Amino acid sequence: MYVSFRIPTLLLGLLVTAAPVRAQAAPEDGGASDASTAEMLFASIEWQDGPDTAHVGAESKVVVPENCRFTGAPGARTFMVVTENPPSGNELGVLLCQSSEEGEPWFVVFSFDDSGYVRDDDAGELDADAILKTLQEGNRQGNAERRSRGWGTTTLTGWVRAPYYEPRTNNLTWATNLRDDASSEITVNHSVRLLGRGGVMHADLVIDPSQLTATMPEFDRIVSTHQFVSGRRYSEWREGDKLAAYGVTALVAGGAGAIAAKSGLLAKFAKFIWVGVLGALAWLRSLFSGRKQEREDAQ
Repeated sequence: MYVSFRIPTLLLGLLVTAAPVRAQAAPEDGGASDASTAEMLFASIEWQDGPDTAHVGAESKVVVPENCRFTGAPGARTFMVVTENPPSGNELGVLLCQSSEEGEPWFVVFSFDDSGYVRDDDAGELDADAILKTLQEGNRQGNAERRSRGWGTTTLTGWVRAPYYEPRTNNLTWATNLRDDASSEITVNHSVRLLGRGGVMHADLVIDPSQLTATMPEFDRIVSTHQFVSGRRYSEWREGDKLAAYGVTALVAGGAGAIAAKSGLLAKFAKFIWVGVLGALAWLRSLFSGRKQEREDAQ
């Protein structure tokens, strides 16, 4: 789960660091203790600029559009720490984008659960009300963990879109509203679960609600470019492969629903630091400015 995400001003310029550096290991306590530590960690993230194709761990590939940049597993875990989220260890990448020069940035977190092949026999039995109650309980228990770290809490207020399963692509999709308890700001978490032979790829979009409608076509295009590598596709499951201990319904509740709720993992992404308007994502803004200049020069 996510909530609104604001990167402090001191970190904004670091998105345009000229010389990429190898991402540092995230602190074991899962938190950046002060602004200088957060700045150092954020500066260490290595980004892959679009347009390009990025490897999402050893599992899959995804197209990085020209208005986006991607960081792999080490950078993703560092990103979690900087934004006050205890890394789960399953993060394989973060895609950071901006749809227009004037628009707010948004991002997608990719993580993989190697739980095994998830049967979709129960896809027609998705009970949105029951699933929402499980998610909200996980949110409450996750807040206890957040308070113990000195972080702010969040409230899952309801569905933006109830869960639905697409058998053609073997994708499960839903969206929720989360409210920051301190600021009352709302952020949309749009979640897609892509079923593979050995587990499930999570693609979680975090975005301001006002931009959801305009951004969804671009996000959908990105998801459509995601491909499991040969041998790891859902259709390639063979008898004897590992089977997940749960079905599609439990995926919405974080996998092994009750276990995830008890551990607080359902709220592991519950607090992000939203990028401010002024000076935010200078690299992405410069792309749009550069394209505009190119068009003018071509005329």
